[in-house]
Amino acid sequence: MTKLSVNINKIATLRNARGGSNPNVVKVALDCERFGAQGITVHPRPDERHIRYQDVVDLAPVLTTEFNIEGYPDKRFMEIIRMVKPAQATLVPDPPHVLTSNNGWDTITHQELLKDIVAELKEYGTRVSIFINPEHKYFEPAKTTGTDRVELYTEPYASQYPSDREKAVQSYKEVSLLAKELGLGLNAGHDLDLQNLKFLKQNIPFLDEVSIGHALICDALYYGLENTIQMYRRQLEL
Repeated sequence: MTKLSVNINKIATLRNARGGSNPNVVKVALDCERFGAQGITVHPRPDERHIRYQDVVDLAPVLTTEFNIEGYPDKRFMEIIRMVKPAQATLVPDPPHVLTSNNGWDTITHQELLKDIVAELKEYGTRVSIFINPEHKYFEPAKTTGTDRVELYTEPYASQYPSDREKAVQSYKEVSLLAKELGLGLNAGHDLDLQNLKFLKQNIPFLDEVSIGHALICDALYYGLENTIQMYRRQLEL
């Protein structure tokens, strides 16, 4: 079964637009779990433009599903992982100024850095996933870092899906089989939605987890949060 982890960054963005605590990030996260989410994802950035570090501290003791914290492994990120010990830490190579994660790790160039980071995270009892492009050359080096999983960067798939879905998914099918051969768990995320999610799952039936935020929250404006989470869950149930 592929788990659905709901990224609640956009809930924090809405809260921050007016200040205060409406919508309440912790309440929404708990509601997402109650409505069927099998995990909660956050990506705290240094400028705290959406999720704040205090949100991470507040969420950790109350969540009952898997807590996934994404981010660039700088000193502050590593400290928050050490403090809250989430189920999973997803390493993303994004500098502070980027709007959203837009590339995977070069696991060849950053081999030694990633080895050290992965080893430290595992000392905290946290599963590690590395955000990665669907290119064969990065997978064996990813395995060498000691990571438990890789997360496929799916924006290229989502962009090409409307014009040629078979071509869009081909490289993902190939690297997914390679990941399986290497013994790497497999996650996916970025621009997945109700239109393209089911086809990805059909072609990668052993996908462990998808992390979805922006599209899911946008859909919730029309369908309601509970119904939307169930709609996404159904796309993953083959």
